[in-house]
Amino acid sequence: MTLALIGAVLVSALSGSASGASGGSGTRPTMRKQRHAAAASGPFASRGMWIWELPSSDGGNLGAIVADSRRYGLGTLTIKAGDGSSTWSQFNPEVVSTLHANGIHVCAWQYVYGNHPILEAQVGAAAVRDGADCLAIDAESEYEGKYAQAQTYITQLRKLIGQNFPVALAGFPYIAYHPAFPYSVFLGPGGAQYNTPQMYWKDIGVDTDAVYSTTYEYNRLYGRAIDPLGQVYNSPPPGQILRFRQLSRLYGASSVGWWDWQEATSSGWRAVSQPIGSLANTSINGSLVTVGLHGVGDFVVWAQEHLASAGERIAIDGSFGPKTLAAVENFQAARGLPVTGLLDPATWQALLRYRPVAVRWTSRGAVAAAAARGGVLTLPLPKSAFLPAKRDELAGAGGAGRPGHSRR
Repeated sequence: MTLALIGAVLVSALSGSASGASGGSGTRPTMRKQRHAAAASGPFASRGMWIWELPSSDGGNLGAIVADSRRYGLGTLTIKAGDGSSTWSQFNPEVVSTLHANGIHVCAWQYVYGNHPILEAQVGAAAVRDGADCLAIDAESEYEGKYAQAQTYITQLRKLIGQNFPVALAGFPYIAYHPAFPYSVFLGPGGAQYNTPQMYWKDIGVDTDAVYSTTYEYNRLYGRAIDPLGQVYNSPPPGQILRFRQLSRLYGASSVGWWDWQEATSSGWRAVSQPIGSLANTSINGSLVTVGLHGVGDFVVWAQEHLASAGERIAIDGSFGPKTLAAVENFQAARGLPVTGLLDPATWQALLRYRPVAVRWTSRGAVAAAAARGGVLTLPLPKSAFLPAKRDELAGAGGAGRPGHSRR
C-alpha cells in the first residue's frame, strides 16, 4: 500500500474522533467558527517558528519579528503562553493582534506537567481567549504514566475551548522509547487533531532520514495529521536542515515548524527559508510498525482498545501477551487476513477502521469494569504505564520553565 493510501485510510478511520458535543468557551460562536476555518487552512499549512522567550527573540521587538518573519517566509509563530499552571504574560491580545495585522498566524504553546491538569487546561484556554489560532501541548517526561491526569486535562480543555478548536500534541517522536506515555489519550478521541513530534535528529544522534522513518512508522498509528517540528537550535548543519525540509514533502507533511527562534543561527535561518528542490531516487518508510508477542507500550494499549471495539474480549493493559495474541489471531481470521498473530501493516489498517472503545482511566487501582453509563470502561492504569522510558531524546531541547530554573 502506498504512503498516501495508508494516510488516507488512517485519517478516514479516525475522522470523527474529535467531534461530539461542544463545550463553551465564552467566545462568540460566529467569531470562533471564523477563527477555526482560518486555522484549518493557515497555521498547520505554513512554515512556522517556535518562540520560547519573546524578549530573547529579536529583543521582543514585534516590528523586527514581523520583518524577519517576512524575510524568512514564516506564516505561523508558535509562542509560549504557559508553563504548568502559570500563564506567561508574553502571550497576550496585543501581541496576537499585532502579528495578525501583519498577516501572521499565532499559535500558543504550553508546557504541561500533569500535577494540576485542570489548572493546566485553564492556562491553555486563556491563550485561546487571547486570540490564539491554535494550541500546542508540549507534554514530555513529566506526563509519562499519567493516563488519568492526561484524560482530566483533555476533558477540561475541550469543555473550555470546544471540540473543534485546533490542538496539536508536541511530544516525543520515538514512541517505542516511551511505553508509559499516554499518546492514546492525547491523540485519541476528543484529543489533539494534529501531531507535531519534536524530531530533533541531531540531539537524538541519527540522520534526518532515520528520524523520519522511525517517527512516522509509529506515529501514523494514531491517525492524526503529522506536522514535523525540526531543530535549528544546537547548530545543525544547514544541509541537514534542507534535507529535513525535502523529506517532509516526501512524507506528505503539510508544513514544518522549527525550534526555536532565539537559538537559530544565521546559517540556520537561511536554510529554513532558501528554495529547495525535490529529492530524487530517495526511498521512504511508508509502512506501519509490526508488533508481536511481548510488545509493550501505549501502541499496544491503542491496539487493545481497537480490538475491544471490534468485539474481542481482551484486557487493555499495554502488554502483548498470549490473550492479546489470541485476540489478534481471531480478528485476522474473521476478516480473511493471514493469521500471523502479529499486528502487521495489513492488520493495523483493518483494525484502525474501528473507533477505539471508550475508557475512563483511574489511578486508584480499581478492578476493570464496564461502567453502567454509556458502555465506558473504567480501568486501572495499564501495566505499561509503570515502565521506565528508554531515553529522553528531548532532554537537551529546553522549553520547560525558564533557563537556569528547575521544572515546576
